[in-house]
Amino acid sequence: MTPQQRESKVTIDLHSGENGPFPRLAEDVRKGLTKTPKELPPKYFYDARGAELFEQICDLPEYYLTRTEGVLLEQIADELVESCRPTTLVEFGSGSARKTRILLDAMARRGLLNLYVPIDVNEDLLRQAARALCEDYPGLRVHGVVGDFERPVEIIPDGGPRLVAFLGSTIGNLTPDEAIGFLRNVAPLLGPEDRFLLGTDLVKDIAVVERAYNDAAGVTAAFNRNILAVVNRHLGADFDPERFEHLAFYNRDASRIEMHLVAREAHRVFIEGIDLTVTLARGESIRTEISCKYTRPMVESMLAAGGLRLLRWDMDRDKLFGLSLSRVVQ
Repeated sequence: MTPQQRESKVTIDLHSGENGPFPRLAEDVRKGLTKTPKELPPKYFYDARGAELFEQICDLPEYYLTRTEGVLLEQIADELVESCRPTTLVEFGSGSARKTRILLDAMARRGLLNLYVPIDVNEDLLRQAARALCEDYPGLRVHGVVGDFERPVEIIPDGGPRLVAFLGSTIGNLTPDEAIGFLRNVAPLLGPEDRFLLGTDLVKDIAVVERAYNDAAGVTAAFNRNILAVVNRHLGADFDPERFEHLAFYNRDASRIEMHLVAREAHRVFIEGIDLTVTLARGESIRTEISCKYTRPMVESMLAAGGLRLLRWDMDRDKLFGLSLSRVVQ
């Protein structure tokens, strides 16, 4: 397939606004760094460098999530696709689409492969993944959407049963209220024949979870600090990432991992783009991510609150990760 033929099968819609790839960055940084305690939203990890680091994290021996979810998808993909027979696959937070291929393969085996709709904040990664998929799946069309998955837009094409996927336990980056709000935005976009596939990391031995976010090679620490590089580049800040220590720990009460950047010493940071000076005390932290862990009752309750009814629940044999299939409540 020539580059021209590949591009003819790819459509990209931009819903990221006119202010570059992170249109709400200034607003979110001002809000987050003037709060007590301070925080930054994890979606700002994913510039080109952050996406590259995350791909490395997915292959780390300590990081069981991607590996376990992939094995589980391999086990259930054929049966799942046979049960709902989708001709369109929609994916929130698609990233490099490495696990997406498992579902696309199952659709192709049944002659159902038609349209893939990836939704991601990183335009370069989205285009790269779309071109690779069109090369490897000659009959596939890709309608990519560059935008924030927390603000679903009504761009999901009509026609045929659709499988809408949100994998990687990315929903765990949202607070319980935010997760329910996201599901309530998604539910009205689903028709009676559509299905919603959700990946969730499960409650388990705390040591296993904490190792996954504190790898021996320090890749997660570099990924964590990269959010400061994003703020520096896009808002003219003068953060020195090396003045911050990576900290990741399990918050048992909230059933979640928390990632923080802890100031090694007292200092100030000036953010030119929003004319803001941030004062940090020694030992003060900026929370950069939460990653909620679930049980089946927690997932079922969350889906119900979002207007969805659980149809199917699958776990790996070690009960590390869960995949749930649901439909909109009519």
